[in-house]
Amino acid sequence: MSPEDLSIVSMVRNAGPMVQFVIYLLLAFSITTWAIIFTKYVYIRRAFKESGNFIEYFWKTRDFSNAFAKAKEFKNSPVARIFRNAYMELRKMNRPGSQEPDNPDFIANVESIRRTLNRSRSMETIRMVQMVPFLATTGNIAPFIGLFGTVWGIMNAFRAIAVQAGSTSLSAVAPGVSEALVATAAGLAVAIPAVMGFNYFTQKIRIIESEMESFSNDFISIVENESRRQQSRES
Repeated sequence: MSPEDLSIVSMVRNAGPMVQFVIYLLLAFSITTWAIIFTKYVYIRRAFKESGNFIEYFWKTRDFSNAFAKAKEFKNSPVARIFRNAYMELRKMNRPGSQEPDNPDFIANVESIRRTLNRSRSMETIRMVQMVPFLATTGNIAPFIGLFGTVWGIMNAFRAIAVQAGSTSLSAVAPGVSEALVATAAGLAVAIPAVMGFNYFTQKIRIIESEMESFSNDFISIVENESRRQQSRES
């Protein structure tokens, strides 16, 4: 058997139909995994950066209208989007007599804004985690798909020994063993990046979720405190 016959391409080309199916299936998983990793990396990176920039600007200006205008520039920021939703809800409910802390309308308005923030956070979380579970699924099942190909390749090796009247020479067992090794390597090559990508994105998403939760609580506190100050000036 020549060295060319032991190359990866040759081993895949000369493998049995079942092992080829396993390898091509893993290749499809690999292409999809890397596409998701690239897409989510760009999205999460922009979301992480722009959210930090928006929060920094928000605390510098401390003016809702200016922050609302600036938030439109941060199109990839989940924090900016939940602020825009909350601010529009606040403007919709900002009517005379409803901004006093003891007024039932004010309490209802604050709860409505809180629900808007919670709903917006949930939508942003769903948007961020889209396609990420596929990485976890791939990381879990790819080694077992490769193991299936490994078992099938070993079976072919034993079948070759039986066909050649018990011969255990390298030429008899090499094709089946090579199929098994390629399937094992392919399964690991697909699973490792998928698991690493899943862990990375999960960590970043948790950080952004924490930022959204903190910002939501701060926004509600600002609304309540501003209303109390207005009441004190009017009294």
